[in-house]
Formats: sequence, C-alpha cells, structure tokens
Amino acid sequence: MDHKFSSSRKLKGPGIPTTILRCAPDSCVVYIVARDRIISKLADFSSSRSCVMQEEVERLQLELQNTITMYKQVCGELVQAQNEALLLSSESLEETKIVNASLKREEILRKLPAEEKTKYLKFSKESYERQMAELDVLKESIEKQRIVDTLLSNDRRYRKYTMDEIKLVTNFFAEDLIIGEGGYGKVYKCNLDHSPVAVKVLHQDAINKKDEFLKEVEILSQLHHPNMVLLFGACPESGCLVYEYKENGIFEMACGLSFLHNSKPEPIVHRDIKPGNVLLDRNYVSKIADIGLAKLLVEVVPDNVTEYRESILAGTLHYMDPEYQRTGTVRPKSDVYAFGVITLQLITGRHARGLIVTVELAQVALKCSALRCRDRPEIDTEVLPVLERFSDAANSSTRMGINSVSVPSQYYCPILQEIMDDPYIAADGFTYEYIAIKAWLSKHNVSPMTKLKLQYSVLTPNHTLRSAIQEWKSGVTF
Repeated sequence: MDHKFSSSRKLKGPGIPTTILRCAPDSCVVYIVARDRIISKLADFSSSRSCVMQEEVERLQLELQNTITMYKQVCGELVQAQNEALLLSSESLEETKIVNASLKREEILRKLPAEEKTKYLKFSKESYERQMAELDVLKESIEKQRIVDTLLSNDRRYRKYTMDEIKLVTNFFAEDLIIGEGGYGKVYKCNLDHSPVAVKVLHQDAINKKDEFLKEVEILSQLHHPNMVLLFGACPESGCLVYEYKENGIFEMACGLSFLHNSKPEPIVHRDIKPGNVLLDRNYVSKIADIGLAKLLVEVVPDNVTEYRESILAGTLHYMDPEYQRTGTVRPKSDVYAFGVITLQLITGRHARGLIVTVELAQVALKCSALRCRDRPEIDTEVLPVLERFSDAANSSTRMGINSVSVPSQYYCPILQEIMDDPYIAADGFTYEYIAIKAWLSKHNVSPMTKLKLQYSVLTPNHTLRSAIQEWKSGVTF
C-alpha cells in the first residue's frame, strides 16, 4: 500500500461507516474505527488500470485516426504532386519543343543575313549594271538630242522658221492654199520673203512620222543637186518644211535618182517615186521632192538575194516595188521600178493601174516585130490567146459602158482600181473592195492610202456607196 497520500478524519453518526464505504472511491484504502472495531476497505486498482488502458487505447485510436487522416492527406498531396509533375513534364516537353524551334529559327536567322547579303550584293550588282546601261542609253539619247538640236537649231544650211511665221504665210492653214496632200502631210502654196514657196505641214495626228520629218530635214539640208527640190527652211515646232515652189508636175527624174543612189557614204532610196513627187520648174528642169520616206541603206542586199524583213511598207501602191511589198527588203532598184512605171505612163499616156495590159501588148508587138524570123511567135499558139483575152476584157468593158460613160472616181477601189461591188469602210476613212482590203489587212497594219497605222481592223459596209454604184450600173446602156 502506498501511504504517500493518506488522510484521517473523525466523523460521528450511526450510518457514517456505511456511507463512507459506499462513497469512497475504489482506488482508496479506507479504515473506519467504529464501536471499537476497525472496518477497512482495500483499494481496487484493477478498475483504475482498466481506465488507464482505456484512455491509452482511445489515445492510440485518436493517433491512428490522425495518422490515417494524415496518410490520406499525404496520398492526396502525392497524387496532386504527380499530376503537377505530369503537367510540368508536358509543359517541359512543350518548352523543349519551343526551345528547339527557337534554336532552329535562330540558326536560320543566323544564316539569313549571309543569304540576304549575297542577294543584296547580287541585286546591287544588277542595279549597278542596269544603271550603267541606262546611263549609256541616256548618254546616247543626249548625244542624239544634241545632234538633232544642232541640226534643227544651229544648222546654217537652212533657215529656221517659227510657228507664227508658218501660220501667217499659210493664212492659218487655209484650205484654199492646199496644192497637195500626201500620206502624212499637206502642202500649201504660199508667198514667203516675196518668193513663192511650198510649205509641207506634218499631220497633227501623225506624230509617229516625226522621224521621217527629221530625216527629210537632215537629208535635204545636205543634198544640193539641180534635180533635187531646194529646201529653204524648216519649223521643227510644228513639223513644217519650206521648199522652193515648182509650177508643174512631171516624170523625168533619172539624173536625180542616180544622184541619190550614188550618194556617199551610203546610198539613199527615195521609196516614194511617183509623178506627184517629180516637179518641173518653168524651164522644165525636173526636181525630185518629198524625201520624207527616204531610207539610208547601210547594207545593200544584192539583187540576186531574196531576204525577208519585218518592216512597215512605205510608198504609193501602184509605184511600189512588188518584191519590196512581198519581202520588205528595199533596194535602190525599188526606185527603178517606180521610174519604169512612170516612164510607161509617159509612153502610153495611161494611168498606172492600166499599164499591165499595155505592157503585155507591147511585149507581144515587140516579139512579132523581131528582126530574125526564128524569134517571132506563132500566131495561133502565142499571139491569138493573148489577144483573145484582151478582146474579151475590152468587150466586157464596152458592155459596162466604161468607154462611153464617165465613172465617178469614188466608185473605184483604191487597191484594185476597179469599180467596187462590195464597198467597205476601213479605219482610215477610205472605202475599199471588201476582198481587197481583207487581203491587205492580213499582211499589214497600216492604211494602203495614208501609210499610217490603223487604230483597228474592223470594217464597216458602205451601204450608201453600194446603192449608188448599183444605181449607176443599172443606168448604164449595154
């Protein structure tokens, strides 16, 4: 017994012992002295130990519950940590991809300056070469302009007229002063410095003929020959040339052509020889005019060589070299062809469009009048077929009343030089036979009359002229 804690107390009363024993805790040792007797109650430690154990169990259960709670909490945190780890791993993978892409892009960007530098150097070189080429062209253009300016402004071989002077002498380009009109200009007869002159004015809508104007100034200012029209002056501002005026048109020009074809250093081809461009003065001295279409031949193609060239045809239809029309190659003998046509006109007195029949008849006549018998043709096989063909054509013309009836000039096709059956208007304002103008447009893009470039190739039927031609034909006596 542990007497460490003990107490004593004196109580009085008959039921005290019983009450004390009942109320005393089991863990206490109780001694009661009553009536000379000792009543004792020993302490019951088994119950106390049970309480302690119960408390210990409860404490352990509480700790276990706390541990389980903490375990669950830790497991939850672990799962969350694993999820976060997976998320971080995924983000890390994405970051790795981004870093790799950035590294690749950085590598490309590191290479890009070198490539751009190479391209820049290449473009700089090309730009420099282009600038040098443009500079060369500019220098060449300036040199040409200087030559032209020298030619037009400082050349003392001819006089330079102002636009006001030209307007004044032409009476502001009065229609009654016009004495001729070519493919790209009108000619006015005027009085300038108390002398008759011919003023040639370039069409305002023929700006592409400015080169021909400058060429004519250049050539005429250097050509001095008794058979060449004398150039008095020019007006570059308005594209005008002032020639000496000749009274009569004529056809004799061989000496002037020889002078052009034998000029140095290169021969000159006129390209538009026709009666209207060969003039006579009052003493019947021939003068070649209108050299605006003249061409300097740097390289003359031999006569026995056929060479095709892309070029715009220049000249007048019936006097144009057929080989030149076909191939585009011009030679000095292209002028010779026109000279031959004009000479035949002189001999026959016929228009150029009717010379083919006359030439064939003349050839037959020359064969028949050959000096040697063996050179003369057979009548039946060589002469009669030709004469019969011409006879049929003549009879047809007679039936149509062409020899007895005056045919209006506007009824003729400018290309075929025949009366039109199906007239159509082209872009140049002229009316042509449909078949003829279609054939012309298939090979050319310029007007057969003016030699200017056509704005379009659409043809418009001329119903008014067709009706007039049909009415005229119906009134002809057969």
